[in-house]
Amino acid sequence: MDLISSLGISKDQFNWIFDLAKEKKEEKVHHKPLLDKTVGMAFFEPSTRTYTSFDAAAKKSGASVVGFKGADMTSTVKGESFSDTIRMLNCYSDCIVLRHKYDGSAKFASEISEVPVINAGDGKNEHPTQSLIDLFTIKERFGGIDGLSYCMMGDLKYSRTTNSLLYLLNRFNPSDVYVYSPESLGVRNEVLSKLNYKCTVLSDEDFNSTLESVDVLYVTRLQKERFTDENEYHKFKGSYRVDDETITSLGKDSIVLHALPRVDEINRKIDSSDKSMYFQQARNGVPVRMALLEMIFDGKQ
Repeated sequence: MDLISSLGISKDQFNWIFDLAKEKKEEKVHHKPLLDKTVGMAFFEPSTRTYTSFDAAAKKSGASVVGFKGADMTSTVKGESFSDTIRMLNCYSDCIVLRHKYDGSAKFASEISEVPVINAGDGKNEHPTQSLIDLFTIKERFGGIDGLSYCMMGDLKYSRTTNSLLYLLNRFNPSDVYVYSPESLGVRNEVLSKLNYKCTVLSDEDFNSTLESVDVLYVTRLQKERFTDENEYHKFKGSYRVDDETITSLGKDSIVLHALPRVDEINRKIDSSDKSMYFQQARNGVPVRMALLEMIFDGKQ
């Protein structure tokens, strides 16, 4: 099976991944169910957490890893087509973890690949494995996902992580979902049209008054690499920030998440707050992706 979109993840699959990921975290000596498998890593875009955690997840599960990190390390610089690169990886691996700058690249790859494809980020479209990690972290903290209040904050026009998280929340029953962004960087209509729950857009005034009731504040950086006009990026740079005042305004049990990397949208002074969960979120990447790889190779539908 492929994993291209969070819309393709069922609640049963999420719960299966969650239960197995929890076991993986608690194991001191990991079972290695993928000893005869090879995971192909095709990262045409820069990555720290996603690449490293998938690499670690595959190896801890017993799989071998092949592939590349950066398009400049491939034969695409010699003119090789994207489709030929995917077909080449089919020769050497049992599944492909793909990151690419173009929307829809993962879906296209899945249509020509003979082995499963996992979308590790395609342009401004989606990042479904990150949404699994996000909800895993939330469930660890609160014991569940239903009935919580969520607020997505930042560059929601170009952020693929927030798209996937919004989609995956379709499988649950959030009490409220809010979105807060600079002008013209709101969630795209094509994303909103696929949600089965109400998504409320907050003004600056609404945001400040709503914070106390928010359980999960999910922050994303300005996606500089997605802006076609650098002047537009500089127009919005520094336009939002999570600081001590934000943390104080949140409820006492609320948490702040961020898929990272961050730039200047989260003040580093709040890293020590027990509400700041973004490094725990990153730490959860390995067990969640271990469970996901096992599910992919088991072919669980």
